[in-house]
Amino acid sequence: MSLDTAIFAGGCFWCMVQPFDTYPGIIKVESGYTGGHVPNPSYEQVKAGTTGHTEAVRITFDPSIVSYDDLVTIYWHQTDPTDALGQFQDRGDNYRPVIFVRNAEQRRIAEASKKRLAESQRFTAPIVTTIEDAQPFYLAEDYHQQFYKKNPERFAAEESGRKQFKQEHWGVDEQNHK
Repeated sequence: MSLDTAIFAGGCFWCMVQPFDTYPGIIKVESGYTGGHVPNPSYEQVKAGTTGHTEAVRITFDPSIVSYDDLVTIYWHQTDPTDALGQFQDRGDNYRPVIFVRNAEQRRIAEASKKRLAESQRFTAPIVTTIEDAQPFYLAEDYHQQFYKKNPERFAAEESGRKQFKQEHWGVDEQNHK
């Protein structure tokens, strides 16, 4: 089996794990930090906004089961692609929406998907999610990993604004990713 990875930032990583983690072909989803200039940052450093990092998820997947294009589609359904200043209740550069691409093929797929989303006119504001080259990915502290399973009540509270947005823009069935 040949595995691949994808890295997405879309606000608080607590809310970005579950939608991918429950999808067939996903091997693991890890919370972490990427895109900044400080090696091995802590949560407190990233939260303070001084490292240049954004909270992100690194997804290890089996491309024979789920394609990178499928993952990008799932990603769009989790974020507000018109908000460059954070996501939902999470504000600041460390919560900005970014698709971090590992190679030219991922870039081609992400850019084509972004173009399709913009042309769909699903959103009246411009699509501002950036597509950037992948940077070193630093795992977040253990208590952040699989947060939705460890702290379901807190996860539900954090997810509420995102859930309402998803229902308004993508329909009531959150699991309908396509």
